[in-house]
Amino acid sequence: MRFAWLGMHPEGIPSLSGLLEAGAPISAIITLRGDLAAKKTAVADYRPLAARYGIRLCEIANINEPHALTLLCELAPDVVFVIGWHQIVRPQAVQIAKIGMIGAHASLLPHNRGSAPLNWSLIKGEQVTGTTLFWLGESVDTGEIIEQRSIAITPFDTCASLYERVAQTNRQLLVELLPRLMSGERPTRDLPFANGAVLPRRRPADGLVDWTQSSGAVYDFIRALTRPYPGAFGFIGGKRWRIWNAARLPATEAPIGTPGTMIGPVVSPSADACGQLVACGEGGVVLLEVEDPEGKMIRGRALAELPWTGLRWDRD
Repeated sequence: MRFAWLGMHPEGIPSLSGLLEAGAPISAIITLRGDLAAKKTAVADYRPLAARYGIRLCEIANINEPHALTLLCELAPDVVFVIGWHQIVRPQAVQIAKIGMIGAHASLLPHNRGSAPLNWSLIKGEQVTGTTLFWLGESVDTGEIIEQRSIAITPFDTCASLYERVAQTNRQLLVELLPRLMSGERPTRDLPFANGAVLPRRRPADGLVDWTQSSGAVYDFIRALTRPYPGAFGFIGGKRWRIWNAARLPATEAPIGTPGTMIGPVVSPSADACGQLVACGEGGVVLLEVEDPEGKMIRGRALAELPWTGLRWDRD
């Protein structure tokens, strides 16, 4: 058996490490070319793993371009693991793998097909997500399902904590799957695959906070876009401020002020509990960490001491 790996996102590192520790015959790691990786957020460095296990490291710009297709033909893999890759792998590439290509998607497919499933699950206020291993099909996140596992979303999660749990779950599922692949099996589960709506791609400009939403929706939006993503943002006096961390007040239908208005500082002997209270369409959220227009991080007591009472967040 000959395996290959295709990935660029940090969520793939635990899975690849687990497979290599379990003795998977991975002959090559294919990842994003360095100059392109430098322009993206949340890109993993696979060089240490490649060096540790003496595996060939191949850098490409696009898995569907002629150079990458030639590379795949040269590697002649039985199975390619596609974990944390940012491009749709077209049928011409998928068909090169003799048994197939295995993808992992951070949802319980077919629910939340498409881009940024964990970010969207938080934004939509969902309480359960999961991960799905599947054989890549001809369109986005379609194909025969191999295995699925649910993951609860708690009020304390962010996109980063969910991705960490998904990464560990993927590792477990792939290590469990390895013996079956090594025997030449092509495992599938008898689950119908319905083609539902595909989630749209999210871009940094989509991070503008809508303060007219409820405090729960605003809180979910902020935690969905925090590190390693570009962050939620708004404008004060025409200048952009990023919001990295917030706390939600208990749910209430009553407004505490005009949406987007700074109600005042929240203070505590514990510096990390300090911040600024902002009114939402219903209730409010406490800002705990922000980034000023010059890139300076302000959090805790320093944030509470800003003279913001009465100011209002604008949309531009």
